[in-house]
Amino acid sequence: MEEKVKIGIIICDRYKNCAGGKCFRALRERVGGFSIYKDKEVEVVGYTTCGGCPGGNIEYAPEEMKKNGATVIHFATGMVVGYPPCPYIQYFKKYIEEKYNMKVVIGTHPIPEKYYTVHQKLGSWNSPEWQEMIKLVETDEKTRRAYD
Repeated sequence: MEEKVKIGIIICDRYKNCAGGKCFRALRERVGGFSIYKDKEVEVVGYTTCGGCPGGNIEYAPEEMKKNGATVIHFATGMVVGYPPCPYIQYFKKYIEEKYNMKVVIGTHPIPEKYYTVHQKLGSWNSPEWQEMIKLVETDEKTRRAYD
């Protein structure tokens, strides 16, 4: 059996009181950002917020997660579905990948349909850059509705 993948999850500080229910459900179901682990064992070794704009915790949290064995950091879906979506997400991704030599995946649980509909109307994700960022969590309508 392959070695277990150890991950850390960083959520947007706006959702600091989130208990992680949708993220952990998606991990169990291997959907959304966790679909890349279909046939792998995964362990969450860290869960925290970015620290609030402009992401002060991004500088330190990945180091602690790496000490706990994390090789991948997931930015929670809240970072792309908030109003507005996180304006620092690309910088955070590049920073963590460069400084800590860790893979960063954008997204955890599938985008809930109620957020998807509004962001489609707002044009939040119309650029090719955003389309690339949400590709794992966009999913199909039935799955998005299940995460409302």
